[in-house]
Amino acid sequence: MKKKRAALTMAAASLTLLATSGCATGPDRKPGDPFEPANRAIFKFNDALDTHIAQPIAKGYQKVTPQPLRQAITNFFSNIGDVSNFANDVLQLKVTDATEDLMRIAMNSTFGLGGLIDFATAAGLPKHHQDFGLTMGHYGVPAGPYLVLPLFGPSSVRDGIGMGVETKFNILNYIEPAVRNPMYVTQFVSARADLLGATDLLQQAALDKYSFVRDAYRQQRQSMIRGSQSNNAPLPDYGDPGDTGDGGKSNGENGLPNYEDPGESSGAASGAAASGATATGTSGTSAATGTAGAGAAGGAGPGAAAAAGTAGVPAASAPRGASAAKATQAVPASAASAP
Repeated sequence: MKKKRAALTMAAASLTLLATSGCATGPDRKPGDPFEPANRAIFKFNDALDTHIAQPIAKGYQKVTPQPLRQAITNFFSNIGDVSNFANDVLQLKVTDATEDLMRIAMNSTFGLGGLIDFATAAGLPKHHQDFGLTMGHYGVPAGPYLVLPLFGPSSVRDGIGMGVETKFNILNYIEPAVRNPMYVTQFVSARADLLGATDLLQQAALDKYSFVRDAYRQQRQSMIRGSQSNNAPLPDYGDPGDTGDGGKSNGENGLPNYEDPGESSGAASGAAASGATATGTSGTSAATGTAGAGAAGGAGPGAAAAAGTAGVPAASAPRGASAAKATQAVPASAASAP
């Protein structure tokens, strides 16, 4: 309880510092970062704390803990995080994602020994990273100015409020302090150890780490909100090739769409006309029909299958029609040469 109050006190103090430092911002400040001087000071404090305390602890943890055990600890806290993901997906009315989150929790909590083994990902259930800040952004709440919070790092006014809500409803807060506090420490160390590679990359790639982290954070959050909103967009309507306005009963009375190949009908009609003009009897008609059918069947190759897989509709009839046309052109010669 004391740790929770101390964290909330530090967050409130940082917000007060940022609010009072607005007049100290320079004329070249960025529109989305009006508190840049205070943000840079807090970022420098966080970076020093991370460099001299968090990173050495994370490296020691990574060195003395076997990789399977580290992965099991990561999976355990990831399973707890799926509870928050499920709640926010429900708030965003994302039924499919919420169902997958619930199935992940049930599968990993039972078959995965309380979440130590991630069976859900292996079973094809993706993990959805959601929080209350993204939920507010999903419904159009603007992010507000960029903030750097002590210990918590990059954030914004909206995401800071969301972080407070997430902390309030975190299930770890309702565990006895003797168990909860070591779990918080273990979660922090495990998460920091998983990000050691990203820290090395940041040190090598960024000339100004503050600007790099700020821009990357804001772009990531905007991308996640756009992806969340696009998930609710209706599926495109490709139409029904058999729908002729009569309730889909154009193919007889069985109510099924008409998937008849236009190449077959045109080839048969041309073959019949050619055989009638040359008076060759039924042999010319059979030859025309057989040749057209063979050409149509040969045209339904990879091109038609690819068209069907890409558009999500039955295979395009262009290759079939082209083959049938070639077959029809070859029919009169065979019919004319018949005795």
